Amino acid sequence: MSEADTDKGYIERACAAYETLLEDYLAGDLAGAEAERATAHLKTCAACRAALDEAASSARLLKMAGILAGPAPEPGPAFARIVMAQIRSAERPSAQEAKFWHPFVSLAWRFAATAALALAFLVTYSTVWHGQAGGNNTVAIETETHDIFSPDPAQQPASRDDVLMIVAGSEHGNGKN
Repeated sequence: MSEADTDKGYIERACAAYETLLEDYLAGDLAGAEAERATAHLKTCAACRAALDEAASSARLLKMAGILAGPAPEPGPAFARIVMAQIRSAERPSAQEAKFWHPFVSLAWRFAATAALALAFLVTYSTVWHGQAGGNNTVAIETETHDIFSPDPAQQPASRDDVLMIVAGSEHGNGKN
């Protein structure tokens, strides 16, 4: 790899066998034999040295930012209460919003109460007045009907011939019955 390639940001990958050890080597967590082996390899491998330098500079930046300063302290027993109080205050509408919507809410409750009263009145009216009327307003009128083909309603014609005989015998149209 040429020096121009490293200037452009092209760095060879570290060796697969040593790539996992670089972070432990940097933190000083490697045991004696492994540390000596990693040191010997870093003297001969430029890609692993470049990866170690990158990891070291990243660790320094993180320490400066305070991210790797150590474990964060426990939040304490009041932490949950404080967070929930802040969430509730953020969700609560402001006083101006409440003042703006108050007349509309009041009007809506009045409409709802009026509609409920009107519905109760209509149901009461319907049950009281229809209950007094007897429930059935239809009137059956009996009418007397006469069959022109059968002078005797008890005797019905059995065939076409019987019908013709009844019509011929009743003298319809002559004014006589």
